[in-house]
Amino acid sequence: MITKRIIPCLDVRDGRVVKGVNFEGIKDVASPVDMAKFYNESGADELVFYDITASHEGRALFTDILRQTASEVFIPLTVGGGINSIDDFDRVLKCGADKVSVNSGAIKNPSLISEAAKKYGDQCVVLSMDIKRVDGSFHVFQNGGRIDTGKDALEWAVFGQKNGAGELVVNSIDTDGVKNGFDIEMLKAISELVTIPVIASGGAGCKEDFLELFNADCADAGLAASIFHFKQVNIKELKTYLRNNNIEMRI
Repeated sequence: MITKRIIPCLDVRDGRVVKGVNFEGIKDVASPVDMAKFYNESGADELVFYDITASHEGRALFTDILRQTASEVFIPLTVGGGINSIDDFDRVLKCGADKVSVNSGAIKNPSLISEAAKKYGDQCVVLSMDIKRVDGSFHVFQNGGRIDTGKDALEWAVFGQKNGAGELVVNSIDTDGVKNGFDIEMLKAISELVTIPVIASGGAGCKEDFLELFNADCADAGLAASIFHFKQVNIKELKTYLRNNNIEMRI
């Protein structure tokens, strides 16, 4: 049985960790450096760092705060935000990232996925997708969920795998920050079409939501932010709960 992963996410804006609901109502939470250190010690399997306004503001990801954050992390670190070129991959990897997450940059230049995979290996390339239902279909959004690309999310996921993405982060805008559970319907639709790991994001509100996710067999990892940031769910206790319910975890 493959071990499932629990991944906290740091959404960073202006050098601070923030959190919102449905990608809106953003509030300040804490320093990413302090939170990275906390999660490194709390039993997280990996950590994700997103510079959430880099693409929208048309700038490069903040590397100074990333270097400080990476120095506190001894678990795999995935970094995204404003990744538009191979040079951007190179820059964040040199800052301490283990994997690079690309979203809007791949939408603008789909060949970026295969170029990065060839240079750094599939395991380094994470295709992140912000998805929302539009007229009964799953659409890919870009620029932090602001723009509907019109792309079919299922087709985009398959394209990502074929072109060298090693993982998919599937983030449901419909359930983001709502805490009513992961978007199982959407995750099942995607996971049935790909064989690479799927990381579920958006909607976790309690430990039972993770159990439902893994029992549905539609994701290899559960990613969340606010429930961990505000200590509503303790990661070590969550992993013990999941293991006690027959979900294979690294404890």
